Amino acid sequence: MVDLKRIREEPDAIKAALRRKQADPGLVDQVLDADRRRRDLLQSVETLRAAQNRASAEIPRLRGAEREARLAEMKKIAADLRAAEPGLRAAEDALEAALRRIPNPPHPSVPDGGADDSVTLRVVGRPPEFPFAARDHVELGALLDILDTERSAKVSGTRFYFLRREGALLQLALIRFAVDRLTGEGFVPVIPPVAVKREHIVGMMGGTALDEQMVYRIEGEDLALAGTSEMALGAMLAGEILDEAQLPLRFCGISTCFRREAGAYGKDTRGIFRVHQFDKVEMFSFCHPDRSWQEHDYLVGIQERMWQALGLPYRVVDIAAGDLGDPAARKYDIETWMPGRGGYGETQSCSNCTDFQARRLGVRFRPRDRKGTEYAHTLNGTAVAATRAIVAILENFQQADGSVRIPDPLVPYMGGLAEIRPRRAAVRP
Repeated sequence: MVDLKRIREEPDAIKAALRRKQADPGLVDQVLDADRRRRDLLQSVETLRAAQNRASAEIPRLRGAEREARLAEMKKIAADLRAAEPGLRAAEDALEAALRRIPNPPHPSVPDGGADDSVTLRVVGRPPEFPFAARDHVELGALLDILDTERSAKVSGTRFYFLRREGALLQLALIRFAVDRLTGEGFVPVIPPVAVKREHIVGMMGGTALDEQMVYRIEGEDLALAGTSEMALGAMLAGEILDEAQLPLRFCGISTCFRREAGAYGKDTRGIFRVHQFDKVEMFSFCHPDRSWQEHDYLVGIQERMWQALGLPYRVVDIAAGDLGDPAARKYDIETWMPGRGGYGETQSCSNCTDFQARRLGVRFRPRDRKGTEYAHTLNGTAVAATRAIVAILENFQQADGSVRIPDPLVPYMGGLAEIRPRRAAVRP
């Protein structure tokens, strides 16, 4: 969450930041009102506690009527204190709830606007030009007999899929390619739980409750299925105090992810670009606040080097303030050219969440050169979201006969297979 001291000292700046994020600036006034109520009640409670402590110290020295009067006074103080303390706890809870509704302010350099106002920072690689009518990944998947969305609809409903034969091997190759790249950079590989406590998911995602348009809640349990391993990796160190020398702590999360996508009804329904279940390799970093923007660039650099090695054409997009989620102060998306879409589609994102998530989860560190503790900064970035990477590879490396060339770095992970050949007759040349 946002630092309460910062909200007290810079309310107008926080309101302006919320307007940029297309959030209600009135949330700041709600926090300040809740803070005033809590401080007024706290002052009353502390006054009563001080009076109680004075009476406790004086009573042993008193005798007779004076002692009896002081005891009666102390009983009244105790009764007033018992009556006041629940109100203070309620005020503290109200302040906490108000703070949790405040999203992370965007970095000043983030573009203004909403979903259509993000800024392309650079374009890398040229989209392929085919001397034949290009197929999309659904047609290619059927031709190669590696993708089946019809039978998956029978088994599980829409937005699920079967990957088989070389399709399954291609997913495993992508995951191992990403993991090897990240472990070579010193990331610690982690296979986290996919069921995460509600409080931790809310702590990572922002807000005050689960977004059940996106998250699958487990009925009868205080658990939900994680939409990304970021949720478990961030919560892994909840409540812990690290040493500064440990930072940055970088993890490579390898997990299956689950998303309801209820808010995306009717969008990207064809194929496996937007699905309910997919495997992903995620980068996650606990970083020193002074170095988190350099860390952000470092993570994006890893994403770009991986995509350049695979030979995929892409662009890097600076997401506009109004399109950032609650936790992110800045987010870059990598959008990869997909011939079947006739344009670019998001394949990776990389966010700096500054101290927002760490405050909500209580992840701190001890600085070397001063007393006390500080909140870490957290960053996350997609290394490989398998289904979208498969879409990009099938469509960009297709050939006239429907075969698909495997990018060179993946060939060793495919057992030396350099090409996936059609198993069915091509419908058209």
